[in-house]
Amino acid sequence: MKTSQEEQLVKSCLRGDSTAQRALYEHFKVPMFRLCLRYAKDRPEAEDLLQDGFIRVFLDLHQYKFNGALGGWIRRVIVNVALQHIRKNKKMSNVVELETVVNDYQTDEDVFSNMGVKALTKIIQKLPPGYRAVFNMYVIEGYSHKEIAEKMNFTVGSSKSQLSKAKAVLREMLEKIMMT
Repeated sequence: MKTSQEEQLVKSCLRGDSTAQRALYEHFKVPMFRLCLRYAKDRPEAEDLLQDGFIRVFLDLHQYKFNGALGGWIRRVIVNVALQHIRKNKKMSNVVELETVVNDYQTDEDVFSNMGVKALTKIIQKLPPGYRAVFNMYVIEGYSHKEIAEKMNFTVGSSKSQLSKAKAVLREMLEKIMMT
């Protein structure tokens, strides 16, 4: 979608045009659902996150200032909804400071690079919520450990620890899959 089309679509949505709102949803639902799948434990939870996310998008659309891509703004809103969901449900189990973790693995990106998106998403969904959130934010969304710590309300060391443990758990799952 071109920038001028996005701007017109947003303005129509803000006027309450339900056709424009449907068009915005239809245009972004697939990539945002994929995003939700990475943060959710399963498909039904991802569907709930998508619905809650788009409710938040439409409630906050007046805050979009046409600086940067609309898709990027929507993505940030959806990620924030997913993180709020995780925090609200207090599923941040297994948060441990980095000092208590032995980091045996340094180059995990190679392990994940040869997998298909659907297969990797299914494996990521099996991670504990805290690991899943940090892995997604750092590896896929590109957040720094400082940004993750601020958003998740824990220390930078905890963010690093969560990522390290997530990669170790993912590696174990992949090894089991490859052995069968």
